[in-house]
Amino acid sequence: MMSHFSGVSAFRLVLASGNRNKHSEFAGFFKSYGAFEANGVELLGPDDVLAGSDSAPEAEESGGSYEENALIKARTWADFSGAPAIADDSGLEVRRLGWAPGIYSARAANGSDEDRVSCLLGELGDASDRAACFVACLVIAFPACLARPGRGYFSVEGRCWGRITASPRGDGGFGYDPIFVPDGCEKTFAELGEKKSGISHRAIAVKGVAQIIPSVLKYYAMCGLNTGK
Repeated sequence: MMSHFSGVSAFRLVLASGNRNKHSEFAGFFKSYGAFEANGVELLGPDDVLAGSDSAPEAEESGGSYEENALIKARTWADFSGAPAIADDSGLEVRRLGWAPGIYSARAANGSDEDRVSCLLGELGDASDRAACFVACLVIAFPACLARPGRGYFSVEGRCWGRITASPRGDGGFGYDPIFVPDGCEKTFAELGEKKSGISHRAIAVKGVAQIIPSVLKYYAMCGLNTGK
């Protein structure tokens, strides 16, 4: 698919997801860090990218790490749109369980988020060691038509350390949020509300991306494209 974004003056970054809620979340993150606005970075969502298309591109998360899975998604959307794309892959790692479920967090058990939470708590039992961390890896990948020698992508990982509760608490968030208490807090992610957005693994990773944006733009410029800078 040829890009209708080529030749634009701003640096347009496609979010590799058809989920509008995720786009809103990432747009909020980007707004929090001035580096994106200062460098003219615009985050495009599904409504921008999928106009005129029958469906969103599908990416099989067959990688063996967060980075590999995020890269698969980013490159799929980058090649689909013809523009640089950003994707994330995340998971929960529990020390007592050998740092599982990790990259398999979203499919650690069949059913709903509640089913997966119940399964994890069952495996952990009454163990005293409940140390855990949420991990998020963000990858910015360039489409094959723009990439130059080298990796053709940038990646940043964010980790939020904490512990697993004995039972779920809170109605906010999603996934394993009701059983994860970040270090320095007494509330779970599901109880923290807006405070979560400033301390989460994904927020830490986005902050890292903000720090490398100048390098990303330099790579973009070296591809012979106009970054508007």
